[in-house]
Amino acid sequence: MKEQIDERLLNLEISPTLAINEKCKELKEQGKEVHKLGLGESPFPVPESVVRSLQLNARVNNYLPVKGLHELRKAVAEFHNKRDQIKVQADNVLIGPGSKELLFILQLAFNGEIILASPYWVSYESQANLLGKKIHKIETNLSDNWSVNPKLLAEIAEKDAKGRNLLFILNYPGNPSGTTYTKDQLRKIAETARKHNIIILSDEIYGQLSHKDEHVSIARFYPEGTIISSGLSKWCSAGGWRLGTFLFPQQLFPLMKAMSTVASETFSSVSSPIQHAAITAFKGNQKIKDYLIHTNRIFYSLGNECAEKLSDAGIKVNPPEGGFYLFIDFSYFKDGLEEKKVTNSKELCARILEETGVAILPGSVFGRPEQELTARLAYVDFDGVKALEESYKVSLDQELPVDFTKQFCAKVVTAVDKIIEWLTKIEMRGT
Repeated sequence: MKEQIDERLLNLEISPTLAINEKCKELKEQGKEVHKLGLGESPFPVPESVVRSLQLNARVNNYLPVKGLHELRKAVAEFHNKRDQIKVQADNVLIGPGSKELLFILQLAFNGEIILASPYWVSYESQANLLGKKIHKIETNLSDNWSVNPKLLAEIAEKDAKGRNLLFILNYPGNPSGTTYTKDQLRKIAETARKHNIIILSDEIYGQLSHKDEHVSIARFYPEGTIISSGLSKWCSAGGWRLGTFLFPQQLFPLMKAMSTVASETFSSVSSPIQHAAITAFKGNQKIKDYLIHTNRIFYSLGNECAEKLSDAGIKVNPPEGGFYLFIDFSYFKDGLEEKKVTNSKELCARILEETGVAILPGSVFGRPEQELTARLAYVDFDGVKALEESYKVSLDQELPVDFTKQFCAKVVTAVDKIIEWLTKIEMRGT
């Protein structure tokens, strides 16, 4: 049967982020205790006003325009104009069934090569490989907060891919790193991209989950060459709703037109009720603003507590600045892990899951070297409804109580403790 399958698919497996979720479900059905820190899914409920809007529009059953409902596109444009200090119109917006689908269609429509900065989200490389795109990788490091050095971006444009069309996928706050960029860093990347005519797909799906609400879009500094990618899945906790947004500058309208043509022959249009509900989300209101402040406060407290615990135990990690991830480095325990015949990140995560019940993802699926002992930890396995209710009881001019995470995010805290306990035993055996 293999001869009937396109050769580009023969070695492709299900996305690791979805596979780990299915593995956790399987283990739980076997009666095992599992701490789900693999899949990056917000634990919080969708804001009530957005849910009500979906309910009110549940009977809307007509096909909508391929590019999306005009009122929604207008709301998305106005949202980003205000937040990101840019100037786009409704016609600059494309709505899709998740930013993941839009990214795939963009790479399909783009006639050129792809630049990725490792570590990067798992689907960037897989999609490029599916489409037969040439990939250029920039390897970042923990000591530089996993940030891209513009000089390396310039080298690719001047040497490895000289004279070719280039698309650089930039994601921040980062998945899997949880880190972000300063204004100065973004300006320098923008200057390099402009000089070498590099298009930037700025994946800002976690932009509203910047823990200190300091997110800045690179489109502010490179408006003519930046496509902003966002959606409802992370900040609105609506991953299963599947609604993504792309904002294009006027100069890149041919790309948007090509993508729209592909969309018309594939997904046709996004679910009508969800598009109507998304208008409420992007127009916003005070309750949605408060919701974001509270969810960010919880993520900030929990993420930093986890990072501090892990760092104190000898695991290298940068404090999170947005989203809900930590990218952790176990290299301090390399000798002890080798004694347990753990020599790469996949073996490391498999052993941790088997012996502690904690599910995390290996660094290798995020574009890191196979032998590097890194992993992504998503601190999301807690009752978001309960945590949010309790956060609302604490005034926003105060910090959350010291024991808040222990009380209301206990599974995550326990999972981190289990990893540390497991490593401590390895270190003790290695001494």
